[in-house]
Amino acid sequence: MERKMKRMWGWLGLVLLLWGLWTAPSWAGLQDDRYDGNIFALYAGNGSLVPPKVTLEKSRQSDRATLLLFYVNDSRDCKQFASTISQLQGYYGRVTDFIAIDVDALPFGAQFSSNEAGYYYKGRVPQTLIFDRQGQLRQEFIGVVPFETLDDTFREVFDLLPRSQSLELRPRPVNEINVELVPPTPPKGENLSKGAVQ
Repeated sequence: MERKMKRMWGWLGLVLLLWGLWTAPSWAGLQDDRYDGNIFALYAGNGSLVPPKVTLEKSRQSDRATLLLFYVNDSRDCKQFASTISQLQGYYGRVTDFIAIDVDALPFGAQFSSNEAGYYYKGRVPQTLIFDRQGQLRQEFIGVVPFETLDDTFREVFDLLPRSQSLELRPRPVNEINVELVPPTPPKGENLSKGAVQ
């Protein structure tokens, strides 16, 4: 009986070992189309973009510009674009409503009015629309768009100086997974650049 139990445990161990070798880990990252959670929190360090604070209708009724973004959490392009949207919010968030819509949450086959976000969705992600303060659509982009292109559109919406005549806004580089939002500060009395205590 004891011998049968040892043999059974041996076979069970072998099966578990083989099963572990044959199953691949499901790692997700910035360069793939796998789901790994809220892309704004993971790849842009800004979970405040979802869920949106206002609807498109309310935003268009206010005296604020609107950036409407359609995305999915399991798209490489959307993951890479998340940091650009987050950085734009850093510059224009006080005067612009940022509305990020996960298209997986849109009702399939629904009919939308022009005051609803789903009305503007064209079936591809990321899709970015910028409305001026009067609620008029000023620009629409499909795919990953450079920070500078979106910044130029906002400069037109807010009648700001062109980049060539003003301080240039540049996005900060972001790690694959953004774990630090600010650079580390040295302890009191320590200077990291010189490596000496003052």
